[in-house]
Amino acid sequence: MPQGGKITITTRKLEKEVEITTSDTGAGIPEEIKKHLFEPFFTTKEVGKGTGLGLSLVYEIVKKHKGTIEVESEAGNGTKFVIKLPVEG
Repeated sequence: MPQGGKITITTRKLEKEVEITTSDTGAGIPEEIKKHLFEPFFTTKEVGKGTGLGLSLVYEIVKKHKGTIEVESEAGNGTKFVIKLPVEG
């Protein structure tokens, strides 16, 4: 993210779920990359600089808890991840 960028994390309780949103003012994610984000071992980093497991693990954890995760991003306009988890009780 460029110097002076901003990361925002918000939470809110909806009727039957909790929503966790993380957004940034970074460079965004091109469509070609976005469609692979949750695949195990997918990375845009150079060899030896990452495992490509972070977002695939997040996806599996959210799914295991019967939740959803979505990404909204456009190159040059930042990125937003929205996680929704059901609330029991």
